Amino acid sequence: MQSLSIIQPDDWHCHLRDGALLKTTVSASASQFRHVIVMPNLQTPVKTCEEAMRYRERIMAACPESMRIGFEPLMTLYLTDNTTADEIKKMQEHDAIIAAKLYPAGVTTNSNAGIRDIEALYPIFEVMEKLDVPLLIHGEVADPSVDIFSREQRFIETILMPLADVFSHLRIVLEHITTIDAVQFIENASSKLGATITVHHLLLNRNDMLAGGLRPHYYCLPILKARRHQEALQKAAVSGNPHFFLGTDSAPHLRSQKERDCGCAGMFSAPVALPLYAEFFESMNTLDKLEDFSSTFGSCFYQRPVNKTKITLVKEEWQVPMEYTSTHHESIVPLYAGKTLQWKVKA
Repeated sequence: MQSLSIIQPDDWHCHLRDGALLKTTVSASASQFRHVIVMPNLQTPVKTCEEAMRYRERIMAACPESMRIGFEPLMTLYLTDNTTADEIKKMQEHDAIIAAKLYPAGVTTNSNAGIRDIEALYPIFEVMEKLDVPLLIHGEVADPSVDIFSREQRFIETILMPLADVFSHLRIVLEHITTIDAVQFIENASSKLGATITVHHLLLNRNDMLAGGLRPHYYCLPILKARRHQEALQKAAVSGNPHFFLGTDSAPHLRSQKERDCGCAGMFSAPVALPLYAEFFESMNTLDKLEDFSSTFGSCFYQRPVNKTKITLVKEEWQVPMEYTSTHHESIVPLYAGKTLQWKVKA
């Protein structure tokens, strides 16, 4: 196959950051995706509807004019211990604000303002359930005594299972899943639960990050897991189960912040996301299932119309840039920098 035309995909989990970085990150996503769900964990978290809409204005201002008609950022609110029911209700006034995000405090980048007592937030979840506002979850415990490779499993067992039982009608997305445990939980859960799968967790495991030397640009949270977990994700992605869908978790950081004695977590995958998903599905002999995974399953879960636009991928070798100059002459290193890919999005 030399070309593949599919319904234009959506990215149901993406970090665009803020400020000068937006000129690089927004165009990378808008060149491929019709909608992106924008994460709210800026350095100053996006906690209110007013803040979310102002952030959206900055995103659209940074979007190249030629892409604005075909690009729609969908906003989220950052849940804190002080989130009010009134703020959740205000979401109904804004079509562009579609979900609320739960970060356990201290679990990942800019999560210190997150939730410390999840059960204390149950009254907010009750309001979200009544209003049918989806809850998006970074599903790891932040307890430093729990091994970093076991934090997703522990979160599912101790926090998510009870939460899903109490709020059986609440739509929940377990973001960027990484383990067999997460796959099995979603497979056995109700229709109200879904999960996003990143391309880097499909293509990489912890050996890629650690064997032969530490590769800081492969460090992300949730961290890359063992090969057996990677294989479980791969099977889930190509299974045709509509509860698994595309979410890149593209998370750009300046090179200077990644390559330091305590580097930050995240991979800038947006520029290569769709070509790499295509390579993965082709490697599994399931290219015919890429469209559902990337373009229909997420829309159905979020109860939104499937996109009418199409996008074409061509079988054409190209080399990923070593870096993208972003701000003050600093650069962002993309996923698979310098590598040759087999699929390319047709302009």
